[in-house]
Formats: sequence, structure tokens, C-alpha cells
Amino acid sequence: MFVLDTNHLRELCYDSAVSRRLRSRIENEPVVTTIVTVEEGFRGWLAKIASYRDPGQQVWAYGELEKLLMVTTGLVRLSWDDEAAARLRAFRQQGIRIGTMDLKIACIVLEYDAVLLTRNRSDFEKVPGLQFENWLD
Repeated sequence: MFVLDTNHLRELCYDSAVSRRLRSRIENEPVVTTIVTVEEGFRGWLAKIASYRDPGQQVWAYGELEKLLMVTTGLVRLSWDDEAAARLRAFRQQGIRIGTMDLKIACIVLEYDAVLLTRNRSDFEKVPGLQFENWLD
């Protein structure tokens, strides 16, 4: 099973050569995402919307939020659960220091013995046992 990180999920919202190549590649693969990845994407667009004081400026950002909603609606989302939370605590005690959202995503991926699709090698290589690939470059 392959799990989309935020950068791979976001790419599915666009119509570019990279997104078409990614869509083609995941077409026949078991691909899912995590609820944490969905949260990360939604928080980003909601913050962008809130940053615009002029309602006219918000039109574009709402459109991007809607694209993300459409893409995530069609994907299975792996949950954040007690096992993932325990793994997060253990990694923190071991001194694994990457962003909380990334570490949460890694914990879920490890729980399912899956492969994370991400561009963020520098952070995820710090997580013991995590398998990851970059299908965007």
C-alpha cells in the first residue's frame, strides 16, 4: 500500500505534467492518504482564506480548498488512533525531532507497514523503519 503525503496529495489537485504522471502511476496501485495529511492540507487553505481581508481575494483560495476536498473525498483515509499516538510518544522519547504533523503521518504509515509517497526525504529519513518514495521528481 502507498500513502500520499501532503505534497503528493496536493499535486493531484492540479492539471500539470507532473500531476498527470502521478495519476497515471497510482491508477493501478493501492493508494490512500492519512487523516493527518487531510488536516494539514485543509488547515493550509483555511489559513490562506483567513489571511485575505478582501472577500474577492478569497475566491481563488476557496477554489483550491474545494479541489482538495474533491480529491480527498475519493481516497481512503487512514485514521489517527491509539497505536499511532503511542508510537509518536515513543519516537519523541527516542529524540526523533521532525515536525509533529510529519511524525504523525509517519506513525500511521508504519502502523500499516506501507510506503509513504513524499518529496520530504530530509525529515522522513529520520524516522526508523519508515519506507518512502518520491513519485513526483
